Formats: sequence, C-alpha cells, structure tokens
Amino acid sequence: MKLFVPGRICLFGEHSDWAGGYRRINAELEKGYTIITGTNQGIYAEVNPHPTKLIIKSTQNDGKRMEIEIPMEREELLKEAQKGGYFSYAAGVAYQILTHYRVGGLIIDNTFTDLPIKKGLSSSAAICVLVARAFNRIYNLKMTIRGEMEFAYLGEITTPSRCGRMDQGCAYGNRPILMIFDGDRLDVKELKLSKNLYFVIVDLCAGKDTKEILSKLNKCYPFAENEIHRAVQNYLGPVNASIVNKAVEMIEKGDAEEIGKLMKKAQEEFDKACIPACPSQLTAPVLHKVLNYEPIQPYIYGGKGVGSQGDGSAQFIMRDEQSQNKVIEILQRDLKLTCLKLTLETGRKVRKALIPAAGFGTRLFPASKAVKKELFPVIGRDGKIKPAILTIIEEAMTAEVEEIGIIIQPTDRKIFEEFFYMPPTIENYNKLSKENQEYSEYLMDIGRRVKLIEQVTQDGFGHAVYCAKDWIGNEPFLLMLGDHIYSSDIEKTCAQQLMDVFEKRGQSVVGLKVTLEEDIKHYGCVAGKWDVKNTEITITEFYEKPDIEYARKHLHVDGMKDNLYLTIFGLYILTPKIFEYLEENIKHNNRERGEFQLTSCLEKLRQEEGFGGCVIKGRRFDIGLPEAYRQTVIDFRNA
Repeated sequence: MKLFVPGRICLFGEHSDWAGGYRRINAELEKGYTIITGTNQGIYAEVNPHPTKLIIKSTQNDGKRMEIEIPMEREELLKEAQKGGYFSYAAGVAYQILTHYRVGGLIIDNTFTDLPIKKGLSSSAAICVLVARAFNRIYNLKMTIRGEMEFAYLGEITTPSRCGRMDQGCAYGNRPILMIFDGDRLDVKELKLSKNLYFVIVDLCAGKDTKEILSKLNKCYPFAENEIHRAVQNYLGPVNASIVNKAVEMIEKGDAEEIGKLMKKAQEEFDKACIPACPSQLTAPVLHKVLNYEPIQPYIYGGKGVGSQGDGSAQFIMRDEQSQNKVIEILQRDLKLTCLKLTLETGRKVRKALIPAAGFGTRLFPASKAVKKELFPVIGRDGKIKPAILTIIEEAMTAEVEEIGIIIQPTDRKIFEEFFYMPPTIENYNKLSKENQEYSEYLMDIGRRVKLIEQVTQDGFGHAVYCAKDWIGNEPFLLMLGDHIYSSDIEKTCAQQLMDVFEKRGQSVVGLKVTLEEDIKHYGCVAGKWDVKNTEITITEFYEKPDIEYARKHLHVDGMKDNLYLTIFGLYILTPKIFEYLEENIKHNNRERGEFQLTSCLEKLRQEEGFGGCVIKGRRFDIGLPEAYRQTVIDFRNA
C-alpha cells in the first residue's frame, strides 16, 4: 500500500489551539479558531504488514538510508517514543494504536520526503498521521479521518514533542479546514473554495526557538496578571476569532485580495500584542524584511508569518498563478531563499453517500415483512454477522465519505434509529465481550454520520434519489444500491476505484461490470469508447434492461467479445445537476413502467456534462432475490 500525507500550514489563527484549550480552566477565555491546509509537499511511504515488529525505513534528503526495528510490545514502543527524534513519532503512534486495538506490526518505508522540517509545516505531525493511517488501512480499523488525526495527536504527545492541537489537521489533506478549540473539545469544518487560491511559502533560512515562544506565551494563561498577559489573551481570543471568521468567508468566496488584507491585519495585531511577551524570538527582523520586500509587492495581496511566528517561514497570497511564479523567482534570485508553491484548488470532493432503502422487498416476501431487506444479515470478511446496509456504509467509508444518507419509508424510521442511534441497553451491553463493546461504540460513531431521509411514497429509484435533493445540496455524491454489496479483487475497494476515476475526470462516473449477453436484461447497460482499454470509458449511451436484439445493434463496445456487454455495477458518483432532470420528470409526471427512473436522467446528464465509466475490478453481490441472497451468504465472506 502506498500512502502520502502532506505537511500542514496555518493560514490564520496560530497559537489559538492551545490558547482555546485553557477554557478548561478559565471559561471566560474565547474559543480558539484556526484555518489550516495541507501543503503540496509531504511524506511518501510504502506500507506492508509485519507479524511482530514495527520496522521503519527512511531515505533522507542526502540519500542516506536509516532503519529501525522495534518489537510490537507496548513497553518497547513507549521506550523508543520517549527518546525523541524521527523514529519516536512512529513509535508513539504505534504505542497508542496497540493500547486500543489488537494489531500486528508494520513495515513502513519512507521512500521520499519533499517537506521541509522545522519550518512550521508540521513534518512530525505528517509522520504521525501517516503511521496512524497505515495501521488503519492495513488492519481495517475503520477509523474516520478524524480518528486518524486523534491517534496521530496522541502518538505525538507520547514523545517529548509538545505539538499544538492543530498540527495533525494535515490528515485532511490539501484542503482548508476550520478548527475550533473549546477546552478539550475540537470541531472541524471543511471549507469549500469557489476559486483557486495561490500562495508561496518561504523558508527564511534563519532560526527561531519555538519552545521559548510557547513557554513565554503560555505564561499569559490561564488568568491574566498584567497588561502583557491581557494583550496576548485579547489577540489570541476575540481579535483572532474576528479575523479567522472573516477569513473563512473570504476563502469560500475565493477573494484573494481580502484574504491578503486579513493576513496583513493578523500580522500587525500579532506583533502589537505578542512581541512584548517574547521579544527575543518574535521581533523577527528577517520575517519583516521579507514581508516588506519592495520588489514582490506588485504581485502579492498580503503576507504573514507561519506557525509559531518568528524567523522560521513566511506565507504570501498571490494575485494569480503568474504572480506565484514571479515572487518565487524574485525571492530565490535576490534573497537566496527557498520557496514552496501552495495552490488551493476548488476540486469538488465527494463528501456524501446516498443509499436508497425504502423498498418493500416484494421478491423476498414474507421475510421482508418481518425484516427490511437492507437489514438482512451477511457475514463480513471480519467474521461478524452484520446487516447488509452496514456493509454498504463501510464500503462508502473506505472512499473517505463523511456523511451517509439513507432513504427510508416513514414507518421504518424507528427500526433504523434503533440500530444507528441507540446503544444496547446497559444490561445487554454488559453481556457483550470487550471487543463487541468497542464495536458498539463504533456503530454509534457511524450513527453520528447517518442522516435518515423519508420517501413518503415509493415512486421508483429516481424518485428515491430526488428525495435527498435538499440534503445533498450543490455537491457531487456517491450513490449506492441498498440491495447490493461489493467485494474488490484488488487492494482498493470498489468505491475507491470509482472515486479515483471521478477525481481524475471531474465529471459523473458510474461503476461498470462485464456481463454475459444472456444476463443484461436484468441491468442497466451502457455503450461507449475506451479511454483506458478495459478500464475506463467515455459513455455514449445509457439503456435500462435492454433486450438482446437492441443490445447487439446499439450497445456493443468495440474491442469486447460479441457476447459481452458493460452493465451498471451499482455504484455511481453523480453531480448535483442530476436533480434538475429528476425534478423535471416528477413535475411533468414522466414515468417509465409506472415509476420515476434514474437511467433516463443519467442519459440527459451525459448529454449535458459528459459521463465516464469505470470497469470495477470486483464483484457485486445481490441480496434482492432469494437465490442471489443465498449465494451471497455463502460467498461474500471469502470473496
């Protein structure tokens, strides 16, 4: 498995993470507000399981190879973590993982790193996140991104490092997030960009003592004892909150000019309030020389210090991409400084998955009268017997989906609420094994991400999707069938395979399966032209459940055998424009076979925006027919 974790840069709100943490002691303090984003540089690694050891290999920038082997035993991991240094971060995270999970070891080969260290970009946090993510994915620990971030933080504070609470936000990758710190509580909100934003990060090639900065500023908390303390608390509290909340608005608008003004204001207010608390480190003559360097002013909207401030790094926001290149050229030529590009792009991440589950399951009657078909049990590859819909949700989560909407009948709300939102009674909970008690907590964590959406009348698949229009909003979304579960033939799950193609193409995509001619009458079918032979296709036609004669004439794809066709696998990523076509059909009562269908709307979406297809390397298991369900129960666990 190959992993990449970027560094992180604090765009606004440095120091407010630990400052907001003091609300545990002094509730009159303001919450901490911080905007961070991942950098375009980071740490690359190849990861494999090991039965008994944590083995870390690293290629340094000078080409030198380093390696360490640590037994996967808590005492040994803790001993290494407390030594400090590069390997301590991995050991600290492994110690925390082993404390909470039953896992073996890892072989982590850090093959390449282009992230500067000790420059306010949280290279140590990136290592910690990478190790947490490696354990999560190798051992299928079912952590969310937030979970990976939390374990990375626990791991780093197991070492001598005294990192800030924001550092492991690099787990969210190259997209800006707002972090709100209220005592021990942390809230995270992803920001949505409407325009690309261009930054330059500058290594000042000087030096700063972060420990001294943190020590002096922390002395201003939790209660102010003099004017310097009050000024620091005011800046890291109300002043910072005002600047950051305004910056959130401007980042989402893509207003680079206003962001530049806010950067200048943040630096001015920081200097006025915080330099007196630590003048030896925060006076920062090199930083201010670069911020005010005259030749770059025509190309920037503003700039400020990075991280703990001081003479470590500076950041600038550019007028455009050409200005980004020009500023780098000037600073490297005139001042011999090292510069990094940081571009925040509008890329439309898929955050939501939708699962229609409002059908009655007539083909599974009378069992479906007693139990919803989406709750029929299947045996997972982890050996647990679980309802089919949980398996579908877990598939979505592998693609880093953050929220899951389930379309239900109003009369079924109580059933789904009991499963996703309510823990077992305390009597039953106490009867569970420790492992199943932990799994119960995991189910509650999933439940916090589940939204139940009612379909009052069951008017077809297209109508069910339309019921989620308001919840989805103006975002692309992953659509999954409520009576299909999936098993991949390769390392990436089926949902991840589809997500990769969506991110590459930037248009709606559908999962496809090669299907024998005699079976296509059961599925939606597509025609198209190969972009990547036998893998990726540009779709030229959708057709629902064609007969063989029509398929032979219109749906055969060049390069495939005469008796083979591409049918819909049961996974889609759709842009929100699909709702316009669904709404049009519903408004004008345009039904097909008595219901509002999806396939005809997919065809309209294809004509308007284009549509890609991905041949999924995996199997779909149907639970909607008696014989298919029986075979699923037999085959799925070992698929």
